[in-house]
Amino acid sequence: MGMVTKRKKMHYGDTHLQRRWRVRNRRRDLDQIDDDLRTRSGELINQNVDLDKPGFAQFYCVHCAKYFIDDTAMQAHFRTKVHKRRLKALEVEPYSIEEAERAAGRGSFVKPKKRTMETQPSKEDVVAGKRIRVEEVPEDTDATDSPSTSKTKRKKAEKMET
Repeated sequence: MGMVTKRKKMHYGDTHLQRRWRVRNRRRDLDQIDDDLRTRSGELINQNVDLDKPGFAQFYCVHCAKYFIDDTAMQAHFRTKVHKRRLKALEVEPYSIEEAERAAGRGSFVKPKKRTMETQPSKEDVVAGKRIRVEEVPEDTDATDSPSTSKTKRKKAEKMET
């Protein structure tokens, strides 16, 4: 009795297709978005009409680098988990060349700075003068604890011991 022939793999050798699939969903990196936020956020919110882009390039989320068809779709996007995750990722200072050199042993470790990030204002607010704010959060240290908080910590520790 002979063996049944082995079934061939269907997608063997389609690396040219895999590259196209991988690049199709490519979005801007966090460091590029951070550069946009610092330098040209107002320009990206108020773009000229471009008939090739969704919504004629009038509804653009700067944090996600994404175009929307109308204002209601963009406002719905601001409430989604995807947008909130991107805001959370942008709160940490982006990875830089200096940090890469420190990781390679050319310097000492410096903790990345935390920032506060808010969702972008609407087009009417931008026309009125409101801008996207990116502010650094001050570091919390144990030396700045107030005496009342240290007393409550001691009381909790004493309760736990007894």
